[in-house]
Amino acid sequence: MLRADALKAIYDRLDDAAVVTIMGAVAAELQALGHRPNFFYLQHGMGLASSIGLGIALSRPDLPVVVFDGDGSVLMNLGGLTTLARYRPPNLIHVIFDNESLLSVGGFPTATSTGTDLAAVARGAGVPRTETPATIDEFVQAFTDARAARELTTIVVKVEPIGPAKFVTDLGLLENRFAFARYLKQMQGESV
Repeated sequence: MLRADALKAIYDRLDDAAVVTIMGAVAAELQALGHRPNFFYLQHGMGLASSIGLGIALSRPDLPVVVFDGDGSVLMNLGGLTTLARYRPPNLIHVIFDNESLLSVGGFPTATSTGTDLAAVARGAGVPRTETPATIDEFVQAFTDARAARELTTIVVKVEPIGPAKFVTDLGLLENRFAFARYLKQMQGESV
């Protein structure tokens, strides 16, 4: 499965969610589908996408939150899974695209290439729902089910170690930061 195809398959289901991506390929491929003000591309913060998503989910329980992460990033901050499980925000879906490599920074293999199972790690940490879809259709179904379940869910998707021609977005860091903050504030105003 290609990460870009998986993102494309659920892109139309991200309208009402605060979306946080890790740096590199995930961010570039999501932006290539069309940037939205509810997308925050976490640049220069490898390992912290789930932490940012958790903060948003806890402070805004009315707002669905989707985190698009990578295996290398999750492995850099395994404690993030235990913290997610501890607080269990029901409005958070954590999607981990596992290409078994640090593709965006040179393609070095990660621990998942030698047997580490991130879905099992998430379950062991206490994440109540984990899914490991093997096809695009299964991914769409797992994502749809997670949205309906309103229970913290980690979805681990094995993808090919293939990425875009460049691993950066063409949106300035500060521009993205302030636009995303305005989006969150606007959505708060609508829910009050």
